[in-house]
Amino acid sequence: MRLRLHFGDRLMLGPGKADLLAGIRDTGSISAAGRAMSMSYKRAWSLVEDMNAAFGAPLVISSRGGAQGGGAHLSETGEAVLAQYRTLEQRALAAGSEQIEAIAALLGDMSEGKYRLPDQ
Repeated sequence: MRLRLHFGDRLMLGPGKADLLAGIRDTGSISAAGRAMSMSYKRAWSLVEDMNAAFGAPLVISSRGGAQGGGAHLSETGEAVLAQYRTLEQRALAAGSEQIEAIAALLGDMSEGKYRLPDQ
């Protein structure tokens, strides 16, 4: 299950952005978090800028490079958004597990990337 939250036209928060936030938290770097996700530095920065602009406070705080190098970390708001999203993911999966299993049981052969409808 992949949970995506849409907040009007301003923001969509889903697994990719949540994983990027977690990567920044774990690595202290936007570029390292993006690389771990096979994402360009420009794309990672763009997503961070989108999230920072959409919330009342920035989710990611960054500092420029230099002699000591740059870095990034999640703000208190960023930590809260990530924690709430992960909790919501777990609760949604737990609440919908029976229905997910029922739908999965109706799937056809998906080997080799193929999908077929069940015989009728």
